[in-house]
Amino acid sequence: MPAPKKSARRSSLVACAVVVSTALTAPVVSAAPKPSPSASPSATPPATMSSVGGALLGRPGTQVSLAGDAPVLPKDVSARSWIVADAESGEVLAAHNAHWRLAPASTLKMLFADTLLPKFPKTRKHKVAPSDLDGIGPGSSMVGIKEDETYTVHDLWLGVFLRSGNDAVRVLSAMNNGIGNTVREMNEHAEELQALDTHVVSPDGYDADGQVSSAYDLTLIARSGLQKKDFREYCSTLSAKFPGRTKKGKKGKQVRETYEIQNTNRLLTGDYDISQYTGIAGVKNGNTTNAGATFTGVAERDGKVLLVTVMHPEKDGHNQVYKETARLLDWGFKAAGKVRPVGELVPPRGAAQPSPQPSPQPVAGTPGEAGGTGGGAGGTKPVAGAAQDDSGGVGIALGITAGLLVLLSGAGFLVNRRWPLPDLVRRRTRP
Repeated sequence: MPAPKKSARRSSLVACAVVVSTALTAPVVSAAPKPSPSASPSATPPATMSSVGGALLGRPGTQVSLAGDAPVLPKDVSARSWIVADAESGEVLAAHNAHWRLAPASTLKMLFADTLLPKFPKTRKHKVAPSDLDGIGPGSSMVGIKEDETYTVHDLWLGVFLRSGNDAVRVLSAMNNGIGNTVREMNEHAEELQALDTHVVSPDGYDADGQVSSAYDLTLIARSGLQKKDFREYCSTLSAKFPGRTKKGKKGKQVRETYEIQNTNRLLTGDYDISQYTGIAGVKNGNTTNAGATFTGVAERDGKVLLVTVMHPEKDGHNQVYKETARLLDWGFKAAGKVRPVGELVPPRGAAQPSPQPSPQPVAGTPGEAGGTGGGAGGTKPVAGAAQDDSGGVGIALGITAGLLVLLSGAGFLVNRRWPLPDLVRRRTRP
């Protein structure tokens, strides 16, 4: 359970000179071959890395191109790899070893969710067999799935997003014809997204030989996931009621217990040494012995939506990955429009060029919204201002705002648009 939510004032940013790239080349999408899947994380950044998204992103070190009165990057960022990008335009504002292949930990669950979310209706039920939970690694994060109990798909996704439950991932993988099939589909989806630094071995992100991703790839994956309404809602949920064991109640009736689960993303919940980040709306955190701490976050301020991924801070402070993410988000909001992009977030391979005319604006949750849950099954309708949704178990209101959609081909990928992020963002961006 998270520590009490005592807000702490973050220290002010200390500005300093940073390494500025002098070669101001336009972002170029490279067709460089994918590195060997057997490659494990290197101890130091390679001299040359993938140039997907632009040549500068393939260079080691910090890449940023300051112009005019642009703020300099914060000096107190110790992560081995990070990236700051405009989620809507895809412009990369700054990066540090963006394509360094590192262990992703549970941030890999973003790819798991982006791959499997459309497959099962929320209301579908599944009785957990003992074999569904086979192979869970020791020390795994768990939501508390019980054998021979029945869960809805909605319950399982809450377990994945809020508690990073490896047990929930295993059950959903069993529903998807097993771990092997799920890993194969995740790797295929990563290829489609052009997340070519990524190789999946375990769908839950548990440490495995050869399992790697990069700050660039995790940002691409998050951007793809955020096209889906359900993904946005789950990753921004603070708390929920989760089903426990079925027991005999009064008069011998069977009663299903519930307990509260809370999101482990500290920029959403806050902690004793870090405040809730203004405008935060997800996405996913991770931490393992091999990977250290990793995090991808999305936030909105004044109509600007930024994605930041931070991997492996060298400093060992409490909540360090969130503190460094917050500093980079702060910088990004100040720097937006004042820096020259050093690269771009590329669209999926199957995406066509955007139509010159915007598509009609759909109502949130209608078929015009990409990535709805399979079968059209819906959860609770979002209601702005509600404190808790007892029927669906979601502990925050997920009011969805409409936005301008620019559609890309049959792949259904949306870019250059105002994402309808949850009402959580609008409430937290008010003074």
